[in-house]
Amino acid sequence: MPVHADPLVLVSNRGPVTFEDDGEVRRGTGGLVTALTGLASHRDVTWIASAMTDQDVAVAQRHNGRPFPVRAPDGGEYRVKLVASDPDAYDRFYNIMANPMLWFIQHYLWDLSNAPDIRRHETEAFEFGYNVVNEDLARAVLEEIEDTEGPVVMVHDYHLYTLPGLIRHERPDAFLHHFVHIPWTQSDSWRVLPSMMREELYQGILANDIIGFHTRSYRRNFLQCCEDLFDYQVDHERGVVRVEDREVWVRAYPLPIDATAVQAVAARPRTLEFERELLRRRRHHLILRVDRADLSKNVLRGFSAFDVFLEQHPEFRERVTFIAQLMPSRTDVPEYAEYLERIEAVVAVVNHRHGSPDWMPIQLKLRDDLEEAVAAYKHYDVLMVNAMFDGMNLVAKEGPMVNERAGVSILSENTGAHEELGEFALSVNPFDIQELADSIHAALTMRVTERERRHEGLKAIVTARDPGHWVDDQLDDIREKELADLA
Repeated sequence: MPVHADPLVLVSNRGPVTFEDDGEVRRGTGGLVTALTGLASHRDVTWIASAMTDQDVAVAQRHNGRPFPVRAPDGGEYRVKLVASDPDAYDRFYNIMANPMLWFIQHYLWDLSNAPDIRRHETEAFEFGYNVVNEDLARAVLEEIEDTEGPVVMVHDYHLYTLPGLIRHERPDAFLHHFVHIPWTQSDSWRVLPSMMREELYQGILANDIIGFHTRSYRRNFLQCCEDLFDYQVDHERGVVRVEDREVWVRAYPLPIDATAVQAVAARPRTLEFERELLRRRRHHLILRVDRADLSKNVLRGFSAFDVFLEQHPEFRERVTFIAQLMPSRTDVPEYAEYLERIEAVVAVVNHRHGSPDWMPIQLKLRDDLEEAVAAYKHYDVLMVNAMFDGMNLVAKEGPMVNERAGVSILSENTGAHEELGEFALSVNPFDIQELADSIHAALTMRVTERERRHEGLKAIVTARDPGHWVDDQLDDIREKELADLA
């Protein structure tokens, strides 16, 4: 009998599309959706996700909670099952526990001398929010696999750490695979959480058969956490955690981009319109960043480094523009709303300090527009990716794929992408503003031959693998472990 002949079940908080009140179907945002749309396009899957909007809830009710086909704006077709949770429970799940609590832990974002303060508010958010939404999605998964023998369920990201344990309890025959799309931090960072929460989260994720991360370093951190925090038996060389009578495999699967899809966006008429306007207004040099306005992306230090660069190299004034296309993120979380205000304030200071009547050093664009971003990808001289910590960062891979000017990548050593791309980028410590300013100067004054060598190196790595390889690597490990468990 073939291994996992039945369709796969994907489960994530965010699905491939969101239904809006105006009737429009919008593509889900974020790197996770990008990754999973690649997976879903390569395999027959049912994608289970939370209903994110009132219209999502209405659509789910119209289909009586059953899966239904949907066509995304980018042309992909998916079989989707949307799950509506109690709004108060979902708010606690998302805005107190998942973001910021877990996100901040997994990006080293807490200022521990000041925050977090964990009180009843947080513990109730875990019990009556995080666990409730995980239970809602787990029920939907169990319904979907009810008549399937030996089902395979692929769980995604930090929102759903307790879900695998719920499925394991009801369906011990299910094969559970969990991919974590953000960094896994070192063991001391997890001591922020009360021991009860910590134990539930780790017991949940260790109910999986395979746990995947973007990089070897995140894999190493997870194995060390299992040893340090819970004294599990760990084989670091094999990447195995022994949990009672089971072996949990821990693996690294670096996420590639769909280069063909990025090139297709680069050729769209709307992209070409943005490109013509960009070239009309372009100065001699262009620095670009494309990010969510997330604390982990380190936007403020990037602008501060550009400020230092202009101060130390005045010959570049009026000859260089820094375009920052930032998508506002989690603005209902106070820390994010404040961060966006600080970004706008720093941009105003830099532009006032260095600008002139006909030159604005930083162009800040607070919007999520794929065609506009890809038009800028084609013409940057410097791509800045200086995140403090990042799961992968697909911008670091997308930009070089379509860039036509042998643009130089400045890449934080703490991004997941650095493990693959660091050799051909200018590596920076994301906290060292002077080093970042020096790297801007080095990139803008680099010999053409060196720019081309680095750019070709980046493109070769980016095009060596596609999402199909990423999916196949994981499915190969699922097959191998299923067979090993039967032996």
